[in-house]
Amino acid sequence: MRSKLFSNKYRTESLRLKGFDYSNAGAYFVTICTLGMKKVLGDVKNGVFTGNEFSDIAFDKWNDLGNHYLNYIPDIFVVMPNHIHGIIRITYPVSGTNIKNSNLETGLKPVSTEANIKKHPLSEMIRAFKTFSTKEINLQLETPGKSFWQKDYYERVIRNEKEYERIWDYIHYNPLRWTWEKEKFEENTIKTNKNKND
Repeated sequence: MRSKLFSNKYRTESLRLKGFDYSNAGAYFVTICTLGMKKVLGDVKNGVFTGNEFSDIAFDKWNDLGNHYLNYIPDIFVVMPNHIHGIIRITYPVSGTNIKNSNLETGLKPVSTEANIKKHPLSEMIRAFKTFSTKEINLQLETPGKSFWQKDYYERVIRNEKEYERIWDYIHYNPLRWTWEKEKFEENTIKTNKNKND
């Protein structure tokens, strides 16, 4: 059942595959949570997410990774009050493609670009996203050096097209799920309190 695929979505343990090279071309599902699961990125009402300056920063830095990693292609991305979900595609050009003279930067620091793109693993891209977004958020808050995201993150290698479509839907409808789960929680709380008072 689709709704149970990532029902425990706030966990941060990894489904990391032993021996798998996470710089390989492919699609990866990623979840990153705010420190302490604090709802500092916005709010969801009636299935619609309303962001703030911090969610705007997260969105911009996620999409800006392509200016630092030539093998990065952003896919669907959703910001929620205390976490983000996204799919990252790692790809490489046909062997021999010459990208010399490119103005793009590669990795956390600018490097000269030659005929072959250096392989950067998923973990480095996530680290860069956290670094870039945290730095700008701290500038806004005037809190230099303070952590904003949890240290760990959740990732999953997307195995096939069917799984990709299922995860894409999960991410896309996450604001609706947030509202539904909140309503169910409130409904169950009311029922529990009513039973206690009967």
